[in-house]
Amino acid sequence: MLILGLSLLMVRAVTAAPIPAPRAQALSPAGLKMLAGLIAAGQIADLYRPDFRSFQPSVSAFYRDRDNTLAWVRDNQATPQATALVAVFVQAEREGLEPADYDGPRWPDRFRGLPRADEGALVRFDVELTVCAMRYIRDLRVGRVNPEALKFGLDPSANEIDMAAFLRSRVVFADPATIAPALSALEPPFWAYRRTLAALQTYERLAKSDDGRALAIPAKTVNPGQRYADLAGLARRLRLVGDLPAEAVIDTSSSIYQEPLVTAVKSYQRRHGLEIDGRLGRNTLEQLNVPLSWRVEQLRLSLERWRWVPQTYADPPLIVNIPEFMLRCWNKDYRNVLQMEVVVGRSYRHKTPVFAEAMRYVIFRPYWNVPTSIQRAELMPKLARNPEYLDQHGYQVVDRAGMVSTGAVDGATLAGLRSGALAIRQRPGPKNALGLVKFIFPNSYSVYLHSTPAVALFAHSRRDFSHGCIRVQDPVSLAVWVLRHNPGKWDRAHVLEAMEGSRDSYQVNLAQPLPVLIVYATAFVLRSGEVRFFNDIYGYDLELERALSQGVPTR
Repeated sequence: MLILGLSLLMVRAVTAAPIPAPRAQALSPAGLKMLAGLIAAGQIADLYRPDFRSFQPSVSAFYRDRDNTLAWVRDNQATPQATALVAVFVQAEREGLEPADYDGPRWPDRFRGLPRADEGALVRFDVELTVCAMRYIRDLRVGRVNPEALKFGLDPSANEIDMAAFLRSRVVFADPATIAPALSALEPPFWAYRRTLAALQTYERLAKSDDGRALAIPAKTVNPGQRYADLAGLARRLRLVGDLPAEAVIDTSSSIYQEPLVTAVKSYQRRHGLEIDGRLGRNTLEQLNVPLSWRVEQLRLSLERWRWVPQTYADPPLIVNIPEFMLRCWNKDYRNVLQMEVVVGRSYRHKTPVFAEAMRYVIFRPYWNVPTSIQRAELMPKLARNPEYLDQHGYQVVDRAGMVSTGAVDGATLAGLRSGALAIRQRPGPKNALGLVKFIFPNSYSVYLHSTPAVALFAHSRRDFSHGCIRVQDPVSLAVWVLRHNPGKWDRAHVLEAMEGSRDSYQVNLAQPLPVLIVYATAFVLRSGEVRFFNDIYGYDLELERALSQGVPTR
């Protein structure tokens, strides 16, 4: 009823013709004093989120540039623009936001009270609406939570806009019908974001249809052709989420798990990052039992994370989505031009960080300078058992002057390695842990992309096996794309020659920096509209959910 009532108000405001020329509502000296006091206090108790100190400069500028007149009230009535603005607030769930954050449930009473309101109440109404409008703009544009508070290397401040100027130019005097589209234009420009918005509405509807009944998980995996007691429940869930066609006919009389359910299960497994084997194992059934209300939450969290990333680029970005174990390269229209699987850092102690940087060079036939932590934890115990381990596996010992020694490790060398005076590196070649090429985007985490000799790991559905760096499935295609602006010929044949030739390690600088985004989204929507969900391997969804549920922004 709340949304319907405000929508009707908005329709009347939009269809009323002609819209009278705007006339600012001036304040008395007492009203001016109250306006200044409210802004200076940075808090209004009537607001759902009373503290607006982070908005004080913008609110002050907004009223100062209006000669301290009211923006949303004329003759004790809300302007059509105010009505249109509030209609956006009460439908904030469509953007994955919370209407309550913008006082959605409180506006009807405030609107009804305006005709009898004194000047002080009018001032408070006006400032409250300005604060809620700015909060909505900021939340939509850069997110509700500061990613730096979650120790992510993303700074969305570059996406911020002049909120006071936006409200003056696009809202206060605008045709009310243009206000919702103007606010929507503040969304991230990525097609993946827009697809996620559409998927959110779909899954909110599906969640309401979900009976919440869990499927039985048998002690042993059910293979095609075997019995499964709850075929009807399985068919109902798969049909609800679209993996089983609505017209498919299922024979539940024999309890035999067979087609077309097997194909539907494979579709579900593909969309949820599972092993695509068509078997009803524990992992598959546990995913099927995840409430659709949590899928809705995953989509909302993914929308929040899209708002954190830079929104303008001189060159199309390269994006790695950690829980999806996937790398994508986009063109200037944010369309995929290259996609491949990746291996990321282990969930325990070796998480791949979330951050944004620019790739600046590629190293063919790289050395691997073994990090001290790996040297101490993994190589030193092997050396203690076998002094020739390093030489047998292509490693060298290097001192601080860059002098290299090979062969069996003696006691003095072992002591130098333990003290940190000496380091270990692996020679270039096909057995090198970094493979034959690495892609460098300098960062404080010492993380980069690289090829790998351990190609068998890409056969796994869950691929968190590294110490934090990101291994790529198709390094040749990636190198061709990364070097596409460089002078000379960097086609597939020349890249392979650089990787497999006899030349020692060498660096190729990129002709122009390439934006790289390492992101974390457990829900991703393809251009086809297919919605995919992934395990929260690092627990970051739960952390973000906690931050959002606190009701207080962390920025």
